[in-house]
Amino acid sequence: MKIVRHTAREMRHALRAIREQLGEDAVILSSRRGPDGVEVTAAVDFDARRLEDIALAETALPSDSADSGVDLRSSPAAAPSAEAMGHELKTLRRILETQLAQLAWNERSRRNPVHTELLCELAEIGVARDLADHLIGQLPADTDLLQGRRFAVAGLSQYLQVTGDCWLENGGRVAFVGATGVGKTTVLAKLAVRWMLRHGPKDLALVASDTVRIGAQEQMHALGQLLGVPVHVPERFESLPQLLTRLERYRLVLIDTPGTSVRDTQFEARLAVLAACGPALGPALVLAASTQAGALEQTLERFRPLKPASCVLTKTDEAASLGGALSALIRSRLPVSYVSDGQRVPEDLRPARALELITQAVRLAKTSGAAADEDLLRRRLGKPAHANT
Repeated sequence: MKIVRHTAREMRHALRAIREQLGEDAVILSSRRGPDGVEVTAAVDFDARRLEDIALAETALPSDSADSGVDLRSSPAAAPSAEAMGHELKTLRRILETQLAQLAWNERSRRNPVHTELLCELAEIGVARDLADHLIGQLPADTDLLQGRRFAVAGLSQYLQVTGDCWLENGGRVAFVGATGVGKTTVLAKLAVRWMLRHGPKDLALVASDTVRIGAQEQMHALGQLLGVPVHVPERFESLPQLLTRLERYRLVLIDTPGTSVRDTQFEARLAVLAACGPALGPALVLAASTQAGALEQTLERFRPLKPASCVLTKTDEAASLGGALSALIRSRLPVSYVSDGQRVPEDLRPARALELITQAVRLAKTSGAAADEDLLRRRLGKPAHANT
């Protein structure tokens, strides 16, 4: 084990020097602040493979100890000891990395207390770490906390894309796609009623292509009878492109599609059918805000080949946090068209507004009493785990 001690004016300078001297595998043993700056002691640990090779070489030596009755070649003690040593070194490294992250976090808090506080507040909202880091990195150095909060909210609002009241103003051919149970049919019904109230039933048509969910087509027929608009049912899902060509005279065509699951064997085939409908079709991905951020990321990635034109964010009234969902949408650059926050038809639907959604996310975090996991923040944002910064 090689041990070195380095003193520098700031922690990051010391860590950079250690990395250059000992390499990427350097482990910080201790650090303290003195009159000349920060003093950091680091070391390069043992190579467990090398220890094992040495142990195996020892067992292969000619046995001079035959007189004592000990056969080193039959002794399994050498290899396990090397493995145990490697495990202990890894455990020690994790402990030291945690301590180093704590030191780096404390240093960061001392140098930029406003930045640190804003990182905690963004974590409470549920904003993804990389997005929060990007926002904080753009803050002016002399920003106070109130200005920083306004800057963060404004920044998130700018990154979140919205479409406005696009379908009710311009019409189109909209196919609602998404996972099972996210509220596709309910969103369709709300939009259909709003269209009828604004424009009348003349230019509206509904397509019931969901043959998977029991009662889905009957529900669409009931909605059509209530509104006085035609409901069209394709003979099979694959004939959807041909059906749409016969509905060109309608200004707005709303299409209900089957919900998907992770194990849906027909998923790829349905995506191909929707893609074959041509550029006139605007797929709208329906996402439930109450879904965990990781699951939303997977859904966005799964439907990415379809190139959705926009999304509808549903169940915002059931979500414990909105930051994760909004972070996923910002990352994917998928515009939000409408927001659904209840079961009432057509009241609980409104065009998406970026600032309103960000403000709602902040308010929801305060109402729920969300608190940032400071230990997790230290480990994630106290970056120098090996002397890499």
